[in-house]
Amino acid sequence: MNRFRGAQRTFLGLFVALTACSAPADEDRYTAVADMSDLMAHVLEPNAQVYWRAVGWIIDFEGEHELRPETEEEWLAVENAAFVVAEAGNLLMMDGRALDDGPWMTMSQSLIDIGRRAIEVAEARDEQAVFDVGAEMYFVCTQCHATYALETLRPSDDRAQESDAGS
Repeated sequence: MNRFRGAQRTFLGLFVALTACSAPADEDRYTAVADMSDLMAHVLEPNAQVYWRAVGWIIDFEGEHELRPETEEEWLAVENAAFVVAEAGNLLMMDGRALDDGPWMTMSQSLIDIGRRAIEVAEARDEQAVFDVGAEMYFVCTQCHATYALETLRPSDDRAQESDAGS
C-alpha cells in the first residue's frame, strides 16, 4: 500500500511540474469569440429573457393569466438560463471585454451573484422566488446599462434621451 502511495506522490509532483511548464500564459488561455454586442445579443439577453418570462402574471380583458413552468423540461430551461446568466458575468470580466477594473468588475460580479441566486431558486422550484430574483436580476442589468450602455435603456427612461441629446 505504501509503495503505491509513494508512486502516486511522484506522479502527482511530475504532473504538477509538467502542467506548470506547459501551461500558456493567462492572456493566451482564452479567446473571446463574440464582441460585447454579440455576447449581449446572443448569450446574455436571450437567457435573461427566458428567466424573466418564466414566472409572472398577465392581466387583460379576459382576466388574469399565470405564467409558470409546468413541466420538468420548462423548469430545466429556467435553471439553464440562470446558469448562463451567472457564467456571463465571468465572460464580461475577460481581458478584451472588461471596460475597467472598477465598476465594470463589480457589476459583472453582481451578475454572477444574482445568477447563483437564480439557479438556487429555480432548482428549488420556488415560483415566487424566481419572480423576485428576476426583478433583482433586472435591476443588476439596468444598473450596468445605465452606466455603460444608456442607448439600451427603455425609450421611456429619461437617461437614454439625455444621452442622445448630448451626442
